[in-house]
Amino acid sequence: QAQLVESGGGLVQAGGSLRLSCAASGSIFSINAMGWYRQAPGKQRELVASITSGGSTNYADSVKGRFTISRDNAKNTVYLQMNSLKPEDTAVYYCNAEGIRRNPWTPFASWGQGTQVTVSS
Repeated sequence: QAQLVESGGGLVQAGGSLRLSCAASGSIFSINAMGWYRQAPGKQRELVASITSGGSTNYADSVKGRFTISRDNAKNTVYLQMNSLKPEDTAVYYCNAEGIRRNPWTPFASWGQGTQVTVSS
């Protein structure tokens, strides 16, 4: 199974910026899609942004124009640049990766432990 380690969360004022990182490690042959999800208290986990190995991206309407997802395939790392943050962006942000692992050659889907993002008004 792949392990995902996130970093970069924290406390920021409204209008500020944060950059999240998520590095995948383990017996990985390839990673297809990587993405960021978030879960606010009392709400369901929702997709924030995703990116394929070819660089195609998808964003939630609520973050379009403010957040940018990118990845470094050589480092098995995905980033989320968050600008113009709003209090409603406050949540635990989770990294997700789906791909193929080595020996055995089977698909995997892994989650990170989550990183807290708090935006104060």
